[in-house]
Amino acid sequence: MSFHLHVRPRRLRRNAVIRGLCAETQLSVNKLIYPLFVREGKGKTPIPSMPGQFVFSIQPILKEIEECIALGIHTIALFPQIVPDKKDPMGSEAYREEGIYIRALQAIKQRFPNLCLISDVALDPYSSTGHDGWVSPEGEVSNDKTLPLLSRMAVLQAQSGADIIAPSDMMDGRVGYLRKALDQADLRHIPIMSYSAKYSSSLYGPFRDALGSAPKGDHVPGDKKTYQINPKNRREATWEAKLDQEEGADILMVKPIGFYLDVLYEIRQITPLALAAYQVSGEYAMFHAAAERGWIDLRSVVQESLFSIRRAGADMIISYFAKDFAVWNRKEDSPQP
Repeated sequence: MSFHLHVRPRRLRRNAVIRGLCAETQLSVNKLIYPLFVREGKGKTPIPSMPGQFVFSIQPILKEIEECIALGIHTIALFPQIVPDKKDPMGSEAYREEGIYIRALQAIKQRFPNLCLISDVALDPYSSTGHDGWVSPEGEVSNDKTLPLLSRMAVLQAQSGADIIAPSDMMDGRVGYLRKALDQADLRHIPIMSYSAKYSSSLYGPFRDALGSAPKGDHVPGDKKTYQINPKNRREATWEAKLDQEEGADILMVKPIGFYLDVLYEIRQITPLALAAYQVSGEYAMFHAAAERGWIDLRSVVQESLFSIRRAGADMIISYFAKDFAVWNRKEDSPQP
């Protein structure tokens, strides 16, 4: 039986070529940012809760980046694993010129001068408290006393090869404070990618395991709820994004992204700035866990998730799947009729 239908949307889904012509959302590897972890020592150490991910010493991370570049990935977000005996309440290792993170930035930039290198600005990997800011003896994460420490980090990182500074700390006013510090250091050309809508999420566990950056210690807050956004709130995220734009941010970010596509879409409506989204460690771990049990097809689900992030308004995506995506799509033939 056949019906006389003037409108048939399925006509545009008939084959791969037509579907490609009509695709509203495009995703290429140059929209992806690959996060990498660096540490002291030699070799690389697997991260148990993040299958296929490692913490690298400097020489292996250079080899890893070389592989990424060959696959078309030209932007790396770098995070440090600091040994416990170099951590203190002030996070002093963060702004020590001989520290592993600074040496890694310098080595990477010297080897790959055209690579776009994004550095992380927050105290949590370096602090003995595991918090993004300085914790007072009374147990309060001090906003204003943290800002000078962050500015020292940002200036040193930019001087050491970082192309983009990315404050992930969620202290009030830090974008304006860092912008002023960078400008005064004659680093006006360095963009700021602000973690504008960083939620107090339960999805950061594997990342904190990898870096040893979970909150810890007596008289220290056991979570980061006093400075990261309440997952129940959306308007608050748009407020934070507006503030960061006013303070001079060049790129705004939503983190995590899987549960917060509505927030990304909302921010897309109110700003002309470029938007980044971070597909975080917990999302990566969940996809892998389900795939290992045969419950999902990893490749299909990952690509679907990345397209959903682009569709919601992201200009760029930080994802631990960036290298996988590049491998999967490197040798794909053009669809045939």
